[in-house]
Amino acid sequence: MMVPNNFLGLLPETAAYETAQVLVLPIPLEATVSYGSGTAVAPQAIITASQQVELYDREFDREVALEVGIHTLPPLALPQDVAEAIQIIRRATAVAAHSGKLVVGLGGEHTVSYGFGLGLLDALGNPLTVVQLDAHSDLRHSYEGSPYSHACVARRLFETSGISQILQLGIRSVCPEEVALVRAHPDRLRVWYAEEVHAGHWREGLCARVQGQRVYLTIDVDGLDTAVIPATGTPEPDGLSWRQTLDIIRTVAQHAHIVALDCVELAPIPGLHHADYATARLVYKALTYALLGHSQTEPGC
Repeated sequence: MMVPNNFLGLLPETAAYETAQVLVLPIPLEATVSYGSGTAVAPQAIITASQQVELYDREFDREVALEVGIHTLPPLALPQDVAEAIQIIRRATAVAAHSGKLVVGLGGEHTVSYGFGLGLLDALGNPLTVVQLDAHSDLRHSYEGSPYSHACVARRLFETSGISQILQLGIRSVCPEEVALVRAHPDRLRVWYAEEVHAGHWREGLCARVQGQRVYLTIDVDGLDTAVIPATGTPEPDGLSWRQTLDIIRTVAQHAHIVALDCVELAPIPGLHHADYATARLVYKALTYALLGHSQTEPGC
C-alpha cells in the first residue's frame, strides 16, 4: 500500500481537514538565496522524510499525530517576484490561521517568515512575540539590493506593527548594523548568542520574556549544528545541538502559547537524507510541544 503523500504519511481519517488540529502549509520559496540553493524542494523533502518518522513520542507516551490529526495543505504556487510571493504567503497563512488550528509552515527560504508573520497578525491580531532559532540575526535593512532578502526577514518583522519583541537564540553570525540595532532596542530585541546557549545562560531570561505571551516560533535549520542538519544554504559552525534545540522549544511551550510555527532554510542534498529526516522529526516535535507543552513542567526556570 502506498503511503499517503502528506506530512507523516497519515491515513485519510487522521489527515482530514475537518477534524485535524494542525495544518501544515508547504511554502516552496527560493527567490533571494545568496549561497547554497535548494529551498524550493525542501517542503516536499520534509514531507517525504516525515513518512519515516515514528508517531509515538516517548516524552509524552502518546502517538500525538493520531490523537490531534494533521492535515497537509497543497503547496503554494509562488512567483519569483518576492514582494508578490510574500503577499500570497500572507493571504494563505491568514486563511489557515482563521481556522483556529495550529498552522505549521514548511519553507522555503527564511523570507517566507515575513509573509507568514503578516498572515498570522491578520488572522490572530496583536501582539505576537517572535522566537527565532537561527545562526544569523537576519536584521539587515537590505541585502544584495533587496529589502526582502532572507537576511532581512527579522528586520521586516521588527518593523511590523503587532510584533512586540523578537527573541533570537543560537546566533553566531552578525554584522555591525545588526549589533547596533539590537543594542538600540533592548526592549524589543534580545539575542542569546550560541556561546550563551552552550553555557546555559539563556533559560531564565527567555522564560521572563515569553511568560504568558503568544509566540510565533520560527526555526531556521542553520541554527542547529551542521552535524545534525548539514543541508542548508548558509551553514555556520558551532550550532545548537539537538537537545539544546528541543530544550528551548519545550521551555517556550511551557511558559507561552505557541500560536504557529515554521521551519525554513533546509536545502536538501541528494543522498544526504538524514538532514531531511532530522528536519521532519524536529517539525513533529515542535508542533507536539506547541500543542502539549504546558503538560510538561521540567526543566523549570
